Formats: sequence, structure tokens, C-alpha cells
Amino acid sequence: MLSRCQDPNFPKFQNWGGRGIRVCERWQTFEHFFADMGECPPGRVLDRIDNDGDYTKDNCRWATTREQHNNKRPNRPLTFNGRTQTIAEWARELGFSYFTLNTRLNRLGWSIERALTTPIDPAFRRVP
Repeated sequence: MLSRCQDPNFPKFQNWGGRGIRVCERWQTFEHFFADMGECPPGRVLDRIDNDGDYTKDNCRWATTREQHNNKRPNRPLTFNGRTQTIAEWARELGFSYFTLNTRLNRLGWSIERALTTPIDPAFRRVP
């Protein structure tokens, strides 16, 4: 966290410190970070709730890898019937492959409604 935000020589620094993401003053020492966040639960990683926001107690959580992946900048949120999820989340829920849903939206230019409601030919359905 500190290296990502403060060391210009850190690989991909441009994705954190280089785009203005900072670590709050309190978390400059591990003891304060640990007092605020506690021990990392098994199977969890540090995640910023608002990935454009800084590393602060109010903006960080221990998340599963899946939660963290759904919170990345490149994800495209899709809103349908009043619910917003990423392409990957919709694909899992509907039993589609990510590739199928992404292709429908980004390559074929289908509307969100058409992409999410058009059944897949059973010959091509992904096996769960």
C-alpha cells in the first residue's frame, strides 16, 4: 500500500500514487493501520471501497478476491431492472460466460436488455 502510493519506482506506480491515490497520515505506521483494520482474515485482501479514493479507515475493507475484482476501474457496471452489477457478476448470475456477455455488449453492440435477456443456444451454454 505504501509503496504503491509513495514510491515512483514501484511497478505500476501510475495506477496508485501516480494518479493521486494517497495513504492517510495515520497509516504511515503499521501499528495505526493494524489498530484500524485489524488482522487480515483468511482469504481476504485489502480493498478500497471507492477505488478512486485514498487508503483510509472509512474507505478500506477486507474483501474477497472476487469482491476486489468486481471493484476494479476497468469494470463496466451494467444497470438492468434497477440492479447494477459488473459484466462478470451478471454472467455468473445468468449462467453465461463472461466472453459471451462481453461480446454481445462490446463487439456486437447489443443493448444491455438484449444482452442479458437473450437466451444462449443450448449447444453453447457454459457448464457450471
